[in-house]
Amino acid sequence: MNGGISIHCVDVATGRVAVGLQVRVLRLGPDGHPLHPALAEGRVGPKGVLDHPVLMSDAITTGGYEVQFAVGDFYRDRGTGGPDPAFLEVVPYRFHISDSAQHYHLPFKFTAWGFSLFRGGA
Repeated sequence: MNGGISIHCVDVATGRVAVGLQVRVLRLGPDGHPLHPALAEGRVGPKGVLDHPVLMSDAITTGGYEVQFAVGDFYRDRGTGGPDPAFLEVVPYRFHISDSAQHYHLPFKFTAWGFSLFRGGA
């Protein structure tokens, strides 16, 4: 069984989970570029997590991935907290899974001006 990927998003400017943030997960091809269509795509739910069945399935294997966070749209949709035009539009995060049996937890903490991404311990 594969460990899967979990993605947790928090708007640290408000101290709240980023409900509605659009997130895409793409596999990277041999050339290092994202492959289309997206492996998983959706909006962050009320617990701050992208809840997509593919992320906890056998589709998550060793190899490269890119997660794209639509920060500019997130702030535009709310009409608050962001510059016009957006300082951050889409934030890409590329990483590699070397052991698909492990779980990869990816916390994304952000404001309209900056972000933090890392592999968490959950």
